[in-house]
Amino acid sequence: MDHSLPTPVARIPRSVAWLGYGGLLPFLVLAPASLVDPHHAKLWSDALFAYGAVILTFVGALHWGFAMTLTDLSASQRTWCFVWSVVPALIAWSAFLFSPMLASVLLVTGFLAHYWQDRFLIAASHLPAWYLPLRFRLTTVACVCLTAGAFAETW
Repeated sequence: MDHSLPTPVARIPRSVAWLGYGGLLPFLVLAPASLVDPHHAKLWSDALFAYGAVILTFVGALHWGFAMTLTDLSASQRTWCFVWSVVPALIAWSAFLFSPMLASVLLVTGFLAHYWQDRFLIAASHLPAWYLPLRFRLTTVACVCLTAGAFAETW
């Protein structure tokens, strides 16, 4: 029988928590604003999708940084990180070409696909234990807000 204590969940560094969760504020302000202000719904939802595109591009760039710095990746894993890192930016840019509903679908799909790629990266490398749970929470809030924003002009 194993009597060892469970390993504690790694704490997110305070600055990372402040910056990560603080980065959700535009989502949490713009999504409700787009739903409760019908006269300016397009303005609010456009701002929401623009912010979502910027953040999706940012999280994609994380993989470029990981590819450059993680020493435990194989050459093919490193190449895949470089390749993947530009995909979210392409998805984000293309979202501007479509209606709010399709923009929302593209951005949410981009965030979910990136989270999926994060899961593969975690399995292949040694990132902090707090990274994936944080990415899950940030991704969830962003996706809920972007989905809400898709309905802004239909209320």
